[in-house]
Amino acid sequence: MCKFMHEMRISHHPINYILYALTGTVFFLSSLAQEMQPSSRISQKSAKRKARQEKIENYIRQQEEGALVFNKQTVYGFRLNTDGWNFFIEQGRMKSIKVANVYYLEIGEKKHPKEKKVTNTFDDGYFIQSGNPYVYGKQNIFYQIKPGFGQQRMIGAKANKNGIALHWMYSGGIAFGLLRPYYVTIVEEPSQNVFVQKDIRYDPNDPAAFLTPGNILQGTGLRHGWNEMKLAPGLHAKSGLRFDYGRFNELISAIEVGLNVEYYFRDIEILVNNPAQRFFFNASVALLIGKRN
Repeated sequence: MCKFMHEMRISHHPINYILYALTGTVFFLSSLAQEMQPSSRISQKSAKRKARQEKIENYIRQQEEGALVFNKQTVYGFRLNTDGWNFFIEQGRMKSIKVANVYYLEIGEKKHPKEKKVTNTFDDGYFIQSGNPYVYGKQNIFYQIKPGFGQQRMIGAKANKNGIALHWMYSGGIAFGLLRPYYVTIVEEPSQNVFVQKDIRYDPNDPAAFLTPGNILQGTGLRHGWNEMKLAPGLHAKSGLRFDYGRFNELISAIEVGLNVEYYFRDIEILVNNPAQRFFFNASVALLIGKRN
């Protein structure tokens, strides 16, 4: 009995009460922290989800008001110039609601305004045939490869999703001109009543063979001149208006009209007996298709 009363006195000692209180406090705070941590993470996720939803709703509202909202866009197009043509691909990245940065690559051909195609007929001994068309007096075919950078700036948004958005385009960059010699097939003087055909290019030391219309049978197409091309480096700049009439903002359907200037650091000779050029200026119209996301 005395032993039991002694144990009871020890268990009710003030130090034990303090220890019990500290242990309980630590346990309570630990449980509370564990309960609050998931709640805090859930709160953060909820805030991010709400911000993302508000951003989407803002984009939807802007689209309904006619703004073209996107992260990036890819455009493919064909441009018909007053002095030639080109194909191009364009990548755009949105900088703000009204401005996008644009990177592009154009590949095309420039023609002389006096070019005129001719088609001859000839007798090969069996039939009368029409030869391949050729351009009389053409010295070189002039190709261009033009990478560049610019901006697309919105002038007028769509009144609705079925409206037309108007953008001002301005850009520039370097230009790589490529001069490929132009070949024609001629008939040489007969030897023992045998006509000999020969493919030739313009030679300033013997221009008569190339420039005598009666000797020319036809053009040679794409067969010759690729290993004789000469590089003509230069610069280019362009500006225009783009009318985007796509029914859905995710798809691009547009027409673009504009002006283009180019300068090359060597003479560009396209037609014989016509002045060589370094500076070119043209107007253009282009058809574009593409996608935004």
